[in-house]
Amino acid sequence: MPKKRENRGRRKGDKGHVGYISCDNCGARIPEDKAVCVTRMYSPVDSGLAAELEKKGAMITRYPVTRCYCVNCAVHFGIIKVRSETERRSHTRLR
Repeated sequence: MPKKRENRGRRKGDKGHVGYISCDNCGARIPEDKAVCVTRMYSPVDSGLAAELEKKGAMITRYPVTRCYCVNCAVHFGIIKVRSETERRSHTRLR
């Protein structure tokens, strides 16, 4: 049976066993190296209020929040896209 992807959809290499994590959206249990992780900056203050406070000189802290998704949820949210065979050979990721 032919392989669809050279790395079989994982970033493991010849590491052997890797641990599992759960998808932050659906709760599916997936290998760590197969998960699609996205880091975004989160601010607890509303954006309109933060803009006004920054004009007055206040420092608004933003925290990095990393969310890990299974492949199905990442496709559903548009983080990654289904690509054709020729596009799969390029190693660029949509963000």
